[in-house]
Amino acid sequence: MGRLVHFEIHVDDMERAKKFYGEVFEWTFEDWSDYAGMPYFGAVTGDENELGINGALMKRHGASPQPGQPMNGYACTIGVEDYDSTEAKILNLGGKLALPKYALPGMAWQGYYIDTEGNTFGIHQPDKNAK
Repeated sequence: MGRLVHFEIHVDDMERAKKFYGEVFEWTFEDWSDYAGMPYFGAVTGDENELGINGALMKRHGASPQPGQPMNGYACTIGVEDYDSTEAKILNLGGKLALPKYALPGMAWQGYYIDTEGNTFGIHQPDKNAK
């Protein structure tokens, strides 16, 4: 035991967050609000036969993260096929750059962004030629 099996992204505006993650990463959502007793949408992040996990968007219960504050929680990193086109989608849909694209030499391209709800997340494109 101890393997990560689910994630939750706290959001202020559920429809805005569903649009952002749906359009950037092609996630789909299932309304689980009745089970949770609050606005809560299960996030299907890919095919069950692929490596990865599913999670949820849930209504935030408190103040949004303030720009520039230190991280308080986990940062999820999402695998992508094309870093640059994914970054363009993120920025075009209201996301912001947190840490620019950089090489993990011989492994991948990595970078961090802030979603429309003020949460930090990473994207990761495997590339053995990254330098």
